[in-house]
Amino acid sequence: MLDLNELEQLITFADMGTLSMVAEKLHISQPTITRTMQHLEEVFGVSLFVRGKNKIMLNDTGIKAVEQARQLLSATDNALKNVRAFDKSLHTITISSCAPAPLWYVLPALSSAYPDMTIASSIKSMPAICEDLDSEFCQLAILPHNSQYGHYTNIPFLKENLSVCVPASHALAKKPSVTFSELNGFNFLLNSEIGFWDEMCRVQMPASRFLVQTDQFEFEELVRESSLPCFTTNLAKDSQNLLADRIRIPVTDPEANVTYYLACHSQSIAYADALKRIDTNDVIVC
Repeated sequence: MLDLNELEQLITFADMGTLSMVAEKLHISQPTITRTMQHLEEVFGVSLFVRGKNKIMLNDTGIKAVEQARQLLSATDNALKNVRAFDKSLHTITISSCAPAPLWYVLPALSSAYPDMTIASSIKSMPAICEDLDSEFCQLAILPHNSQYGHYTNIPFLKENLSVCVPASHALAKKPSVTFSELNGFNFLLNSEIGFWDEMCRVQMPASRFLVQTDQFEFEELVRESSLPCFTTNLAKDSQNLLADRIRIPVTDPEANVTYYLACHSQSIAYADALKRIDTNDVIVC
């Protein structure tokens, strides 16, 4: 029977070229390597090497054996990864979300309802989320609209409404509400981790420029010190009172007022039940 460790030594010999280099790389004595090569020939039942006075080389059959050994070790590695990934999936609830705010409600609720499970989440683009759903990489997906695919269960979950925040001296400050058309052309501060909102703002305001901040401290300092408008929503928590001196103006376009949907396959529907117990007025109970 083929031994995976011996096949690794054979592949290393093919890569390194000499038994001494194999021994040095794998921290195995050279006589042990020599015995391994002899044993592999016995297992295969054919000659794998051309032997000279002080050197051995792979013959054509040996080259073929190395090719097969690489495939076998690769398949073995994939099998190990797949089994481990499957076992991890049995103990992990994976969530792919289009925006950060829904995760602020989803993650604590799932952690409370399933204390023995690992909760993993990430913010992704819409195509990536759909791919995760199709491949069943995630158990729950959070979308800013009802999924168009009939083989998913779609549950309306949470509403998020966009507002622009401006200093009292800003040209928009006295408006009771605004549209994207009125905002188009103004420059904005933008946080980098806002999911689909980033692309949506750029599409709706093509004449605007966005100063995107990846560092939270720098973003907060700019909000405090600059006159540039920024965005907030009804779900955002202003624990640092960043917006205390700014005026919030709701954006009335339909695109700025989103109903999030939980999308999942039927086998994951139980996870959605825990989310119905979230204590917030923005939850839509089905």
